[in-house]
Amino acid sequence: MKQKTFLIGIFFLLLLTARSQPAIQIALLKYRGGGDWYGNPTSLTNLIAFCNTNLGTNIEKDYSTVEPGDPDIFNYPLIHLTGHGNVIFSMEEAVNLRNYLLAGGFLHIDDNYGLDQYIRPQMKLVFPDLEFIELPFDHPIYHQKYEFKTGLPKIHEHDNKPPQGFGLFYEGRLICFYTYECDLGDGWEDVEVHRDSEETRIKALKMGANIVQYVFTQ
Repeated sequence: MKQKTFLIGIFFLLLLTARSQPAIQIALLKYRGGGDWYGNPTSLTNLIAFCNTNLGTNIEKDYSTVEPGDPDIFNYPLIHLTGHGNVIFSMEEAVNLRNYLLAGGFLHIDDNYGLDQYIRPQMKLVFPDLEFIELPFDHPIYHQKYEFKTGLPKIHEHDNKPPQGFGLFYEGRLICFYTYECDLGDGWEDVEVHRDSEETRIKALKMGANIVQYVFTQ
């Protein structure tokens, strides 16, 4: 565990050093159960480009794909999970994902509509003793380079509910951020995919950049 924590720390430091340093890579989580983990194929690519341009990060332009039980998950300081449908973690996958998060990794879950009923019990498998807590609007994740004084932006209508940001905390550290009724990933996609306005896309990308900046500076 100490070795894994050390490795995660090295990746954090690399991201914060000069852009001449080797790029860090982030990853999309490929899960079982039939849900479309691949649902937003252009979203991470666009978010990475936005962060590299506007935050000065040095993130590899091509994101990776990793499964929750893969030991290689420890190579990525930030993992993104999205989709509409079913999610299943085996016990071995749940343990590996838990160890990754406890070692300093971070998971961003973005409900692409319909994910909520599936992801909550699976994250309960990962952390039986933790509960999702709604983040207050003054949480630092909403106040990085970009200000979101009323929390998450509403990108897609879905059920017309207000967007909510939930977190899992371990020993005071936010280890998982769950964006619900918001659909940031759709806003990150190429403009022709959903034909969102430029204003909506920029709001989504700015909030995504806040997540990235928060992960690498906390």
